[in-house]
Amino acid sequence: MLGGIDNQLFLTSFGGFFALLILIPLLKWTFARGKSLVENPSTIGSENEYGLLRPITEPKNHIEGELLRMKLKESGIASTLTQTKDGPRLMVFKDEVAIAKALLGIK
Repeated sequence: MLGGIDNQLFLTSFGGFFALLILIPLLKWTFARGKSLVENPSTIGSENEYGLLRPITEPKNHIEGELLRMKLKESGIASTLTQTKDGPRLMVFKDEVAIAKALLGIK
C-alpha cells in the first residue's frame, strides 16, 4: 500500500490509459478518409477524360460497339468500349487511331 492507495487499483487504471494511448492512433489510422486501399467506384466522364485513349467511333449501342471491338481485337489492336457522358465510345490508344479507323472503314 502506497500512501493509503491500493497499488493494484492504481496500476490497473494506468493500464487503461496506456491501452487508450495505443488505440487512439490505431483507430484514427483505420478510419482516416482518402487513404483507403479499396478502389473507388468508377465514374462516367466525357470522352476526353480517358488519358491516352482516343474515341474512334460512336456506336449506337453496346452490342454494335462490342462487335467493332472484337473486329479490332482479331486484328491485334487493343481497344475498349466505355460509357461516356455522351453515350458509348470505342476507344484505342492514340498511336493506333489511324490503323483502327482504316480497319473499320471510318473516315
